[in-house]
Amino acid sequence: MSGLQCLGEDNIWFEKPRYDEAERRFYEGANGPSTHSHHQSSSASGDQELVSRMKSLELENQGLHKVVEDLRAALFKLENRVQVLERSPAVPCVKAVTVQSVKVEEEDDDIDLFGSDEEEDEEAERMKEERIAAYAAKKSKKPALIAKSSILLDVKPWDDETDMSKLEECVRSVVADGLLWGQSKLVPVGYGIKKLQIGCVVEDDKVGTDLLEEEITKFEDYVQSVDVAAFNKI
Repeated sequence: MSGLQCLGEDNIWFEKPRYDEAERRFYEGANGPSTHSHHQSSSASGDQELVSRMKSLELENQGLHKVVEDLRAALFKLENRVQVLERSPAVPCVKAVTVQSVKVEEEDDDIDLFGSDEEEDEEAERMKEERIAAYAAKKSKKPALIAKSSILLDVKPWDDETDMSKLEECVRSVVADGLLWGQSKLVPVGYGIKKLQIGCVVEDDKVGTDLLEEEITKFEDYVQSVDVAAFNKI
């Protein structure tokens, strides 16, 4: 048998590839879109997500621009206030209140301004010096403490015939700046003789016991001697 006869008698499927292609398309149509279509759908979904993210970033960028502009406006306003405060007269109380109000506004606006520590130190030092000067001026107006003493004198007469009233009058006639006579009394000594015991207050810088003794003994017609019975600092 020849080759052509064999081919003519055998059942050979020459169109099998066409039927395989038709079968593949049939099953693809039954199971859903092809892999290529799925890739296209995924790519489109990714593009939409990217566009959404870009729009979100644009909105955030606009918000940040607004915040920056607000911060710049607040900073400009604060700088103007500081310049006004530096040019105004030195009034510690007013400046303290102004600085405090500025600090409150900074806290309310949540603005962190990097202020100059050197300027704050200079302001604090200046206020300290003003307070010290005011205290010194106030202290200088107070009267200085005057040292005083209380003195009790024993003034003795010559005898029992001496006029003690006249003797006391002579003693009290001694006048000096810083001398103030006080109470007096007659104290018996003996043999009918009495001595005059008289007190006085003196300023130590102006009157001393030597001065009193010298002035009182000048009345030699009535005064025999002068003794210091007591001496106390006041």
